[in-house]
Amino acid sequence: MSQPRIVGTEPAELPADVPEYAERPPSYSRVVENQLTNEAGSLQANGRIDVNLESKVAKALEKIIDLQQEDIHNPPPDYTPEIPGKASSRELKLNIVIQIVGSRGDVQPFIALGSALKRDGHRVRIATHDVFVDFVSEAGLEFYPIGGDPAELMAFMVKNPGLIPQMKTLRDGEIRRKQTMMATMLEGCWRSCLDDDPFTKIPFVADAIIANPPSFAHIHCAQAMSIPVHLMFTMPWSSTQAFPHPLANLYSSSMKTPTANWVSYGVVEWLTWQGLGDVINKWRVSIGLDPVSSTEGPSLAEALKVPFTYCWSPALVPKPQDWPSHIDVCGFFFREPPPYTPPNELIEFLKSGPPPIYIGFGSIVVEDSQKLIDTVLDAVSLTGARAIISSGWSKLTGAPTPNVFYIQDCPHEWLFQNVAAVVHHGGAGTTACGLKNGVPTAIVPFFGDQPFWGHMIARSGAGPSPLSHTTLTPQKLAAAIQFCLTPEAKTAAGKIAEKMPAETGVLSAMESFYSHLPMKKMKCKVLPDQAASFIYKKGKRKFHLSKVAAQTLVDSSKIEEKHMRSAEINTIYIQNRRWDPLTAVLSASINTGSRMLSSTGEMVYNPYKEFRRGRAPDRSEEPNLRVHSAPARRAPSSHSGEPLPRENSTPSISNTLETQSIRSQKRNPLAVAGNMAGATLGGFGKFTATYFKGVVVDIPYAAAEGFRQVPRLYGEQPKEYKAIKDWKTGAIYGGRNFVDGITDGFTDLFTQPVKGAQEEGVAGAAKGFMKGTLGFATKVPSAGLGLVAYPFHGITKSIESALGAKNRKAILKARLKDAEYQTESMNLSYEDKCMIIDRFERVLRAENIESA
Repeated sequence: MSQPRIVGTEPAELPADVPEYAERPPSYSRVVENQLTNEAGSLQANGRIDVNLESKVAKALEKIIDLQQEDIHNPPPDYTPEIPGKASSRELKLNIVIQIVGSRGDVQPFIALGSALKRDGHRVRIATHDVFVDFVSEAGLEFYPIGGDPAELMAFMVKNPGLIPQMKTLRDGEIRRKQTMMATMLEGCWRSCLDDDPFTKIPFVADAIIANPPSFAHIHCAQAMSIPVHLMFTMPWSSTQAFPHPLANLYSSSMKTPTANWVSYGVVEWLTWQGLGDVINKWRVSIGLDPVSSTEGPSLAEALKVPFTYCWSPALVPKPQDWPSHIDVCGFFFREPPPYTPPNELIEFLKSGPPPIYIGFGSIVVEDSQKLIDTVLDAVSLTGARAIISSGWSKLTGAPTPNVFYIQDCPHEWLFQNVAAVVHHGGAGTTACGLKNGVPTAIVPFFGDQPFWGHMIARSGAGPSPLSHTTLTPQKLAAAIQFCLTPEAKTAAGKIAEKMPAETGVLSAMESFYSHLPMKKMKCKVLPDQAASFIYKKGKRKFHLSKVAAQTLVDSSKIEEKHMRSAEINTIYIQNRRWDPLTAVLSASINTGSRMLSSTGEMVYNPYKEFRRGRAPDRSEEPNLRVHSAPARRAPSSHSGEPLPRENSTPSISNTLETQSIRSQKRNPLAVAGNMAGATLGGFGKFTATYFKGVVVDIPYAAAEGFRQVPRLYGEQPKEYKAIKDWKTGAIYGGRNFVDGITDGFTDLFTQPVKGAQEEGVAGAAKGFMKGTLGFATKVPSAGLGLVAYPFHGITKSIESALGAKNRKAILKARLKDAEYQTESMNLSYEDKCMIIDRFERVLRAENIESA
């Protein structure tokens, strides 16, 4: 049966053959319009993305879906209904950074998680937008600002709720501002992993990362630091055949519904990467990582099997059967209710009549807040109910009336115990709080996962179908409020509230996090109850050391810092997987060609920039600027002790001469010509390097991998070797592939027909002959090409690793600084230090015995 097209957000009944959650919300991200993008998905008037299942992208995903499920990166799913029990990793005390991009509702669940992790003895840093510093600090957690304005992000999402921005947004330049903001947040997330506390200046280096997917930096930070990463989110983000991606609408298609559901995730992820891939790759280069290809970037989390925890109630959305064991559904995250003393005016309002309804839209920023508040007040008047209205980020406020009370910030945990129903935007945290208190809920979604939760509420009977904010009227809102006040809605909400106490969301999420940590690599060899941060390597000796153990041994002259390097706890290799030689070579060729084209443009544009710079007017010769003055500096902080400079003070003679020298150099035609020549040579060098890398390394490597993967097409799993990370592993990979390719290629000519005849007789023998011929025609070429391509690929990895040495040194330096601080703060006794030294010497003796 074909998948119907689902559009719109009107509170209408869905077709009988479509699940009630099938209507999907709009997206976090966008892409620049182009032919392939428009074919795969298009923006509708209501801000939705209609995924065209007949597009080339969708059809390509359909063809490889079976291969993906059998691929080593995506094994056949196994379902574990319960999260594993307590993990031994609980005894390790870690530095954990939690990276969050989003609104207050996105941050709040992680406040609950961070507080629980802190109670377990971990040091927890919340890395999010600057405006949430008080929200985080008041919870007793460390805070690191990553930049970005959530209010601006929310306003952008409301105006552009689909993946492709409106033309007005393009004209206004908001896309560039959003990309600039994302670049700032990526860098902020990176700094949050190894910078000192911005307030106390206490050193901090992350041992593990927890993040929500929209932060986007998570996997890349983990790769650069070789530490574990764990994703947590409030909406489905992992491919499944159970239901479509919550951000996609599906056109009618001949594609089977389960396959269409799975394909929708690939299309949405692909479109998202088109909008942010360039920004992410530029940032990756800045932290010592090579760019990720457009074929791997969209599906990194699934390809790498990054552990994922979903924080929603399994009573509402059970874990799909095809999600593997590294994905858990744990229940909603609830924080400890904050201390709150309500104002007397609020208490008096609550006591003056029947329980009111709550209306608030949290961090949503709308363009016409007056229209929204007018709609809300008219709807309240139509129902005759009393109401508490939260101003939120849209600053909703109106004329005071006896039946309406306006509030600013008030904890939902307290407030929702005192209301008859809630009307809100559908944020996961607000939805969870309403359900926990057994309160009927009406949702007016704007973007993201909000329509998803609206349909979950409607399916449970605890509220009406979600109302589109674009077509909201007083009559529609009044009808939704009246639905919430019915006994049936109250009963349905109460049933959900009865089930939720058994779901320990935060504790289950902690156990999920612990159970996926690589414990064997994380333990210190000398102090097994501490997490390892260093590898001590001298001769054949190589083992992990914690910060305290390493610093103590360095202080006692038992080891030297030159023999230590950062521990690689969770090494991440991102490989560009290939499916066949044709598409592999084509993709590598296009990639090489695009980089060569970019280098050619630099050969022309960069010299032009130098020319323009040289022709820039010398403003020092203008009459009104003949008297030069020193610019006023920013006032230093009050604790610096640096005297404030006087404004318009005369500069020193040396500074004046230096300035004149620089200006004369700019006017010198020879200097300008030299700069232009240097820019041209730089672009030519990049062009040449790109050409030779593409011809000698990338294209042969893609061809070898493409030939090696062909047997997948007829159900044979290619042999897997250790990932290529340097010249040595490249040589080993090439050698083994050569031996196996030649051997298997020739033996397949005989074994495959025999095997086929034994299983299916004559027809099987014919199939076996075809498989054997195809195997010979692909495995032998892969062996020949790979004998050269794989070692050369390994050499490029070694070169890239050498170029990233600066980043590794920065990480090592930060860890050494953190180790010194931790050791000093522990104030170890003489006996403690002797114990560490004694254990270290015993480890050395054991190593010597094993090596002997």
